[in-house]
Amino acid sequence: MKLKQLSLFLENRPGELSRPVHLLAKAKINILTLSVADARQFGVLRLIVKDWEHALKLLEKNHFVVQVTDMVALDVEDHPGGLAKVLEAVEAASINVEYMYAFAVKREHKGMLVFRFNDPDKAIAAFHQKRINVIGPDELVERLGA
Repeated sequence: MKLKQLSLFLENRPGELSRPVHLLAKAKINILTLSVADARQFGVLRLIVKDWEHALKLLEKNHFVVQVTDMVALDVEDHPGGLAKVLEAVEAASINVEYMYAFAVKREHKGMLVFRFNDPDKAIAAFHQKRINVIGPDELVERLGA
């Protein structure tokens, strides 16, 4: 039920972000969600794509430094307290949230968030216990119509 995220380390200058995006587009690899974080001299492009293994090989072949990370996607109720419920389950299991970002799609009054946890397997078990839906790779692709 874990998703694979690709993190690319890019120089913080014009055109660097478009290089990997164009490579993926030419290879017909769809980006399902992404996040960009920056520092003064470099940035980190985080991607979840449909075919992560193909994307990894393509990016590395084109001299990008890529790290693969396990992520967990969840349904989060889209009302005040929805995220708080998720975080309560995480805190009760003594799991640290390292970072998170959202998908730009909702379904049945629920949003989808993707999390990086210090222990993703323990997080998944905690969510199952609290009946919080963990979204696997196949379900994600189906929902997004990718």
